[in-house]
Amino acid sequence: MPMAFNCTLCYLENDRGEYLMLHRVKKKHDVNQDKWIGVGGKFEENESPDECLIREVREETGLTLTDYRLRGIVTFVSQGWETEYMFLYTATGWTGELLDDCDEGTLEWVDKKKVGDLPIWKGDELFFRQIEDPNSPFFSLKLSYRGDELVYAALDGKELAL
Repeated sequence: MPMAFNCTLCYLENDRGEYLMLHRVKKKHDVNQDKWIGVGGKFEENESPDECLIREVREETGLTLTDYRLRGIVTFVSQGWETEYMFLYTATGWTGELLDDCDEGTLEWVDKKKVGDLPIWKGDELFFRQIEDPNSPFFSLKLSYRGDELVYAALDGKELAL
């Protein structure tokens, strides 16, 4: 079994101040069960981060990205799980029609100001702070969990108070 895997996650942003969110309610034994997250997934063999992003967004939403940006890399560490390196993107341009149905959950446009009211991972709050400003620099965020509890976080190598 590999010791780590790579994945992408993207928050599509519309001109109404909303993110496209995925409410994970359809997969059994889903670590993200009942959480609200962006869209994305694991790399396939020989894929670059951008290729994975474009494929995963198209598969989950029906949309083809035309304007997107890599915002940071998030490292997830949790006892009993593989380490995960997540390439975090935002997108402001796409073509196509949003799917009515997604295999992994329900897609919904959510006001950015209301995302914190949803059941999201505690660490997601930290990276949302980084992507709120479209001019914020590229970042590296490490998040360590014990079960569902965030026990350690570091931004660009500096420990954050939790």
